[in-house]
Amino acid sequence: MIATLNKIMPLVGGGGEGEGHQEQLGADFIMHHIQDHVLWEFHPFGYDLSITKHVLMMWIVSGLMLFLFSLAFRRPKLVPKGRLANFFEFIILYLEEETMKPYLGHDSRKYAPYLLTAFFFVLFCNLGGLVPGSATATGNIGVTTGLALLTFSMVQIAGIKNNGFVGYFKGLIPPGLPAFILPIMVPVEIVGLFTKHVALAIRLFANMVAGHVVIFALLMIIFSFKSWGVAGITLAGILFVSLLEILIGLIQAYIFTILSAVFIGMAAHQDH
Repeated sequence: MIATLNKIMPLVGGGGEGEGHQEQLGADFIMHHIQDHVLWEFHPFGYDLSITKHVLMMWIVSGLMLFLFSLAFRRPKLVPKGRLANFFEFIILYLEEETMKPYLGHDSRKYAPYLLTAFFFVLFCNLGGLVPGSATATGNIGVTTGLALLTFSMVQIAGIKNNGFVGYFKGLIPPGLPAFILPIMVPVEIVGLFTKHVALAIRLFANMVAGHVVIFALLMIIFSFKSWGVAGITLAGILFVSLLEILIGLIQAYIFTILSAVFIGMAAHQDH
């Protein structure tokens, strides 16, 4: 927060230069801080593979996950030892009992590697964005779309593996429908196959962006009113929203995981 205030102060200072930059304290300023930015240009063979802040954050998160889990479970045992191992074991067992077994049944262990990886990746990206000077990778629609596509792929794999290629797509249509309704229902079911994953991507993206927008909007109030009284109340609001962002990050990671488990379970067990 202090780093953000230091960036804003030159724009609100007195004099002609400050007045010339007042327009930057509106929507443009907010968008500047929530959008992705290129750090290093890289265009091999004409393809844009530039490294952006969100790409860098995903690399950091991936490296952090590898380091922490390797450290916690470097010596696999039936009963893990160490606080870090016990902490992760508690979360994994909770996710298994509350999100995987209820919707996947005896197949929960088959899809646990993907679901657990997705949970911790989304969680670390969400919380990593709260670190000053960092960026929220899950606040990028491209990142959340990529995650949703991975879930979509797992859904198709689970459906085809458990029901067969023909049986899976045949099972998408409710049985017993009159023939004259099929021309309507088939396109609807095909569209529905994609829309729920689109909603999965947009839900995560919107929730992670919303908190940052609120924080920067509150910062704008301080410099709009230029009052110590307003600043005190607004800073309290910013602190509250920042703490709320931690809770939202946890909830959104859980929601993404449980919805992924639901979609996979629906495809794998179409008769339920």
